[in-house]
This record gives sequence, C-alpha cells and structure tokens, in this order.
Amino acid sequence: MEDLKKAACAAVDAQRAAIIAAAGQIWTHPETGFKEYQTAQLVADFFKQLGMPCRTGLALTGVRAELQGGRPGPTIALLGELDGIILSEHPAADPVTGAVHACGHHAQIAGLLGAALALNQPRILSQLAGRIVFMAVPAEEYLEMDFRRKLIRDGKIRFLGGKQELIRLGHFDDVDMAMMIHTGEGRKATLRSTMNGFISQFASFIGRAAHAGGAPHHGVNALNAAMLALQAIHAQRETFKDEDHVRVHPVIRKAGESVSTVPGRVDLEAMVRAKTLAAVLDAGAKIRRAYHAGALAVGAKVVIESLPGYLPLHDCQPMADVFKKNVSGFVGAENVTLLPHRSSSTDMGDVTQITPAMHPGLGGAAGRAHAADFRVVDSDLAYVAPGKVLAMCVIDLLGDQARAAAQIIREHKPLIPRAKYTELLQSQFCTETYDHLPSP
Repeated sequence: MEDLKKAACAAVDAQRAAIIAAAGQIWTHPETGFKEYQTAQLVADFFKQLGMPCRTGLALTGVRAELQGGRPGPTIALLGELDGIILSEHPAADPVTGAVHACGHHAQIAGLLGAALALNQPRILSQLAGRIVFMAVPAEEYLEMDFRRKLIRDGKIRFLGGKQELIRLGHFDDVDMAMMIHTGEGRKATLRSTMNGFISQFASFIGRAAHAGGAPHHGVNALNAAMLALQAIHAQRETFKDEDHVRVHPVIRKAGESVSTVPGRVDLEAMVRAKTLAAVLDAGAKIRRAYHAGALAVGAKVVIESLPGYLPLHDCQPMADVFKKNVSGFVGAENVTLLPHRSSSTDMGDVTQITPAMHPGLGGAAGRAHAADFRVVDSDLAYVAPGKVLAMCVIDLLGDQARAAAQIIREHKPLIPRAKYTELLQSQFCTETYDHLPSP
C-alpha cells in the first residue's frame, strides 16, 4: 500500500499548480448556498478533463463523479463544500453579494480535486476493492433563509442544507462511508468527536400600528412583545444542562418602520443548538413558549415557524484513526489533536448519523473562521495536502481487499436508520399561531 500512496502523492504534486489555481479561482468568485453555479462548473470541468463522467445539478448545484476499483467492494464518498459565507467586511468579499470563503470551503474543493487526481490511476484503482464517489456539495452554510424558504415553497428543495437534500434525493443510498477535510489554522490537524445539532426558528410578532406620540393607546406594540420574548428566552438559560451544550442565539430582523409609529410587526430569527437531538427539541419547545409569552403579555399575535437544522455530528473513531495515521506525515503526530465537543454545527452531522463518516481538520489558514482576518497562508497544507491525505485514507480502507473498510462498516451502528431520515427531518417542520390581539 505504501507504493500506491507514493504514486497518489506524486500525481498530486505533478498537478500542484492546477490545484492551487482552482482554489484561487473559487476564492475570487465566492458564491452562497444553492447558487454555486460557477464553482460547480469548475468542478465538473475538472472531472471531465480527468476523463471522469460526472452528474451535475444535484440538489440544484451539486456535482458527483465516480471511480471504480479493480474489484467489487464498499463505496467511499469524498466530499467538498461549494459555498461561501456572507461577510461583507472581509477584504476579499464580493462587493455585490458580500460572499467570501472565510469558511475555507474553497480549500475543501481543492482537496476533493486533488484526491481525484491522486486516485484516477489504473495502477492504483486495480488494487482497490470498491468505488470512490467524489461529491461537491452545495449549501453547508445555513444562511439567506428567505431565499431558501422560497426554494422550499417553489418545490425546488425540501430541506435547507445541501447534504440533507442529497441524502433525501438518494445520492447517499449507495454510500457505505464518507469523509471530508475542513480547513483549519496553523500547521496542525484536528480530529472531531461530536458537534451540536440545531433547529431554526422564525417568530413574527404582529401588533397594531398607531401614532406613537398622539395615540399610542390605540396600538399594540409588537416590539414590546418581541423584547419580552427575548427576556423570557434569557430566563430559560439556567434550565439548560451543561452537558447538553445548549446555545440559543436570536436576532431581530425587522423592528418597525418609523419611530413615530407604534411597531406593528417585528420578526425574529433564532438558532437553537445542543449536543443531542433530544436536547435540541427540548430547548426549542422552551423558546417557542417564550415567544408565546411575549405575545400574550402585550396582547399581540405571534406566528412561530420551526424548521429542521442540522443533526449532531458523531465522527467515526476507526476512520479518524486512519486519518491520523496518514496526516501525521504532513504535520507530525504530535500536532494531531482531538478537539473537545464543539458547539458549532455542520450538515456533515446528518451524514454521520446514517453512515460511518469523519470530518477532521487540517491547517494552512490564519485568522479566525468566519471572521474578516481569515486567509490561507500555506497553500501546500491547505490546498494540496488534503487531496493526498484523502487518497491515502482511501487506499488504506479499500486496499487489501477492503478489509479495513468492511470491518468498520460491519461494526458501525447507525444512529438513525437511513429509511427514517427524511421522516425525522420532515417532522421538525412546524408552524404555530397564538392570537391575543384585541378586536379593533
């Protein structure tokens, strides 16, 4: 297997400039979720140049290509995320959309393309038992919710994350295990164990507009209802268990239209996160109760819309062991660390719920993720090394008659049966209305 790994890494090194150029192209043309048409085209063109037929337009913008090993065996999916975030203060942000890859997803795609280069060799494929699926996936970042909710209303998507949609549409039905590498800081690699899941909530408080100076008594102040709801949310925080890692972060998206008018409508949006789905749902119920309390207190109406977010992440430890062995040669074994539980979220969590999967990190960046100082400072570590590491992991898993992969698959117990996944997410859609507005 070591000779195959050397051949895989040599193939990546031979195309180092092309990989870095692809990452640079994506960096300078960032797109947000379910809009990544240029990035998807770049990926598709790259696969086609390698002679790898691919499917496009999956979950609107996703791309999938495959390589077949010399013998039958399990299917491993290698993933990279297409989308950026919105952070207009970042110096590299698109001046029109505010989009930027301060999440490092452009480096993930570089790694995905590098892995395809590495493994697309008859010498290597003939020694592997199974298939390798390469997926460029849309919409990992959970943002632009008005746009995505419209996509749902228009029947273009059903769920709000790219991997969720790909699972729903059956693109993971033939996948036995999955892996990806997230870009991190410094010259180090990180292993993840667990991360929070979350649900999304929207609350529209509807009062009654009136002249704020001349006749405020004729109005019902929706902003007061919303502010009371926010205070009620804060009053819930002491009820959350420390071990559940609950995070609730609401924002006011609309708060009246004129200071001379009693606010007739206020819109809130919130994420409710926790380590387990049960804790997410429990916290979500408390937050919905707080919305209702605010409306009741001032005699307003509130419409609460709950949407499924992402499920908690549970990395597959045996797969992480394979990653650690292979990444150590790039950063040193002493620089591979296990992160504690993370309170952030990713739709890779949904993948880990239904199949063995891992979501480690590899450095090369500086600054803070999702912040204006994020940038790649080591192109080889951020863009080139991930493709090598992914390919080396595939060789370990599918080489030797795929014994390592088969054992992991055999011993793994899915947290959610795949057949129940769509039903579970669909059950989290909920709209409640509480109307306490007095008659005019």
